[in-house]
Amino acid sequence: MTSPVLICRPGERGEVLAEAIRSQGWPVERLDVMQLVPLKESAALRDTWLNIDQFQKVVVVSPFAAQCLAEALDRYWPQLPLGIAYYAVGAATAAALHQLLGIRVHLPSSTREDTSEALLELASLHEVAGQRILLVTGEGGRPLLDDTLSSRGARITRAATYRRQLDAPASGMRERLARGDYRALIVTSGELLEHLANWCDQAALNQLLIVSSRRLATLAGTLGFRTPMVASGATPAALTAALARACNPKDADVDQGT
Repeated sequence: MTSPVLICRPGERGEVLAEAIRSQGWPVERLDVMQLVPLKESAALRDTWLNIDQFQKVVVVSPFAAQCLAEALDRYWPQLPLGIAYYAVGAATAAALHQLLGIRVHLPSSTREDTSEALLELASLHEVAGQRILLVTGEGGRPLLDDTLSSRGARITRAATYRRQLDAPASGMRERLARGDYRALIVTSGELLEHLANWCDQAALNQLLIVSSRRLATLAGTLGFRTPMVASGATPAALTAALARACNPKDADVDQGT
């Protein structure tokens, strides 16, 4: 039996990725080591939603953050406030915002990775002195957006809408990771990569790892993974295309769009 491709993306997006991989003929198993848990709305967060029309820009970091934002706007704004420019870290987040809110979204060029670094290169995020910018995020995470936009003179408010709950792999999955008994491991989060490294013995470190950015590839190298392969982004199509290139390099022609 062909060894499976292991994925760890949670929720419905994980199933979309799994189906994309299965459609190319590879079996898939999900690690189920992360859950996204909405945070209880505090008084401060409620005030942020009620006053969202005071922000010039709203930056959304993930599809789940987009869902939380859409639910909040549905509660407090019968009509969307005007004059806000929306930004997304990645095509999947932009697609979620468009689907849920019907809005135009700024995101990095299609030739760039789905990263905060790529988003920050947009010209409209360079001249932001004095502007109020809302970051819709998960709890914790990298401070790059906050720090960079603040250094450019923006007034930043951070709206943490969910937390990431990390769980140990099930016993069968721990054994797979220890033995390297899989075709490839696909990871799109530094937090998840560091978490999974705890169960990866040498066999797993030598196995194919596919990541969604050069930053993650660098992290993978520091954790001991020998051959990380960088996909063109974090979308199911981009990740599946990278898997096809690695496993069938002569005829890998999977569409890398969204």
